[in-house]
Amino acid sequence: MVTVVAALIATPQGYLMGQRPPHKARGLTWEFVGGKVEEGETPQQALQRECMEELGVMVDVGPLFMESNHTYPDLSIHFLLYHASIRSGCPQPLEHVALRYVKKEEFAAYITAKEDAEILHRLLQITE
Repeated sequence: MVTVVAALIATPQGYLMGQRPPHKARGLTWEFVGGKVEEGETPQQALQRECMEELGVMVDVGPLFMESNHTYPDLSIHFLLYHASIRSGCPQPLEHVALRYVKKEEFAAYITAKEDAEILHRLLQITE
């Protein structure tokens, strides 16, 4: 099982999501930015590294929002979603086809994988 971290970045425009490149697994689906935790990293360090690599921004990692396990056809993951805020930089789609700020009411149109049903359920309960 691989540990994967992601950033729940809230802004007045919505929550930042990226669209995966078409050539990657689960291509063109939308996700919260993040990636695999590498050996020797804490989840928080991995999330900071991934946000720099994928968005070109430095983030402050806040508390854990939720965690879950998912099994995809090619991979089993332990998923950690952290609250995060951008400390410096302007998000750029360095590893994604597109970036978008998604309102909570729009999540169901973006979070479509059945494996992500629990994430969608928890996100819809956010009070702003």
